[in-house]
Amino acid sequence: MAQSKQALRSRIKSVNSTRKITKAMEMIANAKLFRQRNRMEANREYSGRLQETVDEIVAKNSRIDSIFLKKHAENPARLSILFCSDLGLCGAYNQNMMKLARDTVRKEDPMVVIGTSLYQTMKDLGFNVINENPIETDKLTFDMLKAFIDYGTTRYLNQDLGGVQILYTQFVNTMTFRPCTDVILPCTVDTAEGTAEEPAKMQAETLFEPDAETILNSLIPMMLSNVAYSHWMEATTAEQGSRRMAMKTATDNADELSEALLLEYNKARQASITQEITEIVGGSTAV
Repeated sequence: MAQSKQALRSRIKSVNSTRKITKAMEMIANAKLFRQRNRMEANREYSGRLQETVDEIVAKNSRIDSIFLKKHAENPARLSILFCSDLGLCGAYNQNMMKLARDTVRKEDPMVVIGTSLYQTMKDLGFNVINENPIETDKLTFDMLKAFIDYGTTRYLNQDLGGVQILYTQFVNTMTFRPCTDVILPCTVDTAEGTAEEPAKMQAETLFEPDAETILNSLIPMMLSNVAYSHWMEATTAEQGSRRMAMKTATDNADELSEALLLEYNKARQASITQEITEIVGGSTAV
């Protein structure tokens, strides 16, 4: 019985120590989530405005024949940019991204993996990862991401690739994160007319200098880089949200396990005391 109590005390101490770690990681992830979400929402407005501008130009100039809008049906190859995390302990975040890549990316197509968690895994699975060294997502800059987008755009314009797509985790809310694929080339635009609440927005007279197609061909590359950067910010926000949820679940499980072990320890302690009293009473009766 004494050995059982000793084992229970050791397990309770171990669980409580683990709980302190998971609770601290939960608090850190929560702070990072708050900061990253503010940055994401501020950037989302700018990225959305660029997309609306491109949509407006195309909607008002239906005869535009931009090369960024053409589909290369004869070339199915695509450049894929995959966002994952640098660290683990973030639930199914990386596993979902790996599953999405296996379902949507051909192994012979070029792929850029941003994040160290899946870099070697994707190479081991046979995917054509073109970045020679792992890229830490926490150290990614706009210029670094723009270089990959420019590389994909150049190969698309040369018809070496049929498109460019981004695989990322969409941040829906603090509890929901959805793996998504966004095909940014060929560029697709929303040419729907303005809503009843905004009839003047699409009907306003707009003059383009030198011409709409020239402006569009300059604006789309800028929009592509900003859309990619927006997806990266959304992915990092989802990562912190997923880690916060994982650590909160681990902390809650540690609390439940600690309570169950403490109950078992108290039962063992009570049984030991009862046995000692019984032995004392039995000994006094024998005397």
